[in-house]
Amino acid sequence: MTATTGQASIARPPATPTAAQAVVAGMVALAVAMGIGRFAFTPLLPMMLADGVVNLDAASWLASANYLGYLLGALLCTFQPLLWRLFGITQQPNGPTLVRAGLASTALLTLGMALPIPSIWPALRFAAGIASALVFVFASGWCLAQFARLDVPSMGALIYIGPGAGIVLSGLAASLMVAWNGSAALGWSVFGVLAVALSAFIWPVFASRGAWPGSAPVAVGPSAPARATRERRGEVSLLAGAYGLAGFGYIITATFLPVIARQSMPGSPWLDLFWPIFGVGVMTGAALASRIRGPGDQRQRLAACYFVQALAILVGLWSPTPAGFAIGSLLLGLPFTAITFFALQEVRRLRPASPSGLTGLITSLYGLGQIVGPPLATALLARSADTARGFAPSLEIAAGALLLGAVVFVSMSKFYPVNRR
Repeated sequence: MTATTGQASIARPPATPTAAQAVVAGMVALAVAMGIGRFAFTPLLPMMLADGVVNLDAASWLASANYLGYLLGALLCTFQPLLWRLFGITQQPNGPTLVRAGLASTALLTLGMALPIPSIWPALRFAAGIASALVFVFASGWCLAQFARLDVPSMGALIYIGPGAGIVLSGLAASLMVAWNGSAALGWSVFGVLAVALSAFIWPVFASRGAWPGSAPVAVGPSAPARATRERRGEVSLLAGAYGLAGFGYIITATFLPVIARQSMPGSPWLDLFWPIFGVGVMTGAALASRIRGPGDQRQRLAACYFVQALAILVGLWSPTPAGFAIGSLLLGLPFTAITFFALQEVRRLRPASPSGLTGLITSLYGLGQIVGPPLATALLARSADTARGFAPSLEIAAGALLLGAVVFVSMSKFYPVNRR
């Protein structure tokens, strides 16, 4: 599969990328970094439990190690100019170079999880989280800049089909390996090889021979008045805090969905399909977000997305049946990357000259929310006598966090109108 414009293929990009090349490169990069580097763990977790190489408590800490790495990676993205100066590095790597580094690391670290050395798994998952954040922040920023340059900003949502595609692919592959009685080590090996192949496909696009348009800050007009700056700081704080709630709100379901389904419906033939259904929802939501035209108010769109995800969690609690889990999985996925797309559009509105720092900040808080989720779920599970319903309290808290985030965004839309300046 190659995206072409005229006779130029994606393997031999021109000096400036076309919209099609940027879409395909972004989709594949995020599929590797997120769909494999981060979320391959979810469909492989039941296999790891069946192999007896981890228990739920150890699995929770493996998940949190990955999310902690994601948090650190986001912080590194936020402060990377300062870090380069601190270490006296004058020739700083550009965004595409860092994307390449993240993709290569993701493939190697995924392959490393196949090694029968459980003591190194937390370190591998931690490092994979750092790599995922690097790819997410710099691939997203680079692609969105290309679409802005080409005056097609709505196409930015299409790159977020990538994580959904990676989730579907990893989920279906894990289902086949379960049917064939494959081991978790085989699963990690397969996903590692897949990450290598996909990274090689887009490797030339993220050329390291110089900064492409959009990789450097865009020049803007005079600074805003001090009062406007203070207002922007308030908006930034609320945006970052609400975005962090999204990280906490979805992560318990995204980490334990196959396990929760197995506990609620042991022996059901549908168990291994709920995770791919989640991925289909991610892909569909990203495609729908790309069809939204006009600037609009991203806060209102974010509020609607948070409400849908909260509803998705509650559907699974109210109806722990195949239909309930299928509907809940689809609804949870629909706003998943749309939330990211709308939030990054808001970042570009608030910080048009240098969006990467604010992108790293909100991604850091999102990562912090993710870290809290799995340990909370296992702690509450340990207090429950019924494993099948032991996840319910943590899922109810997660749904409440998403509803709170929706309220924050609605309030922001009211008190900080877009057209006030």
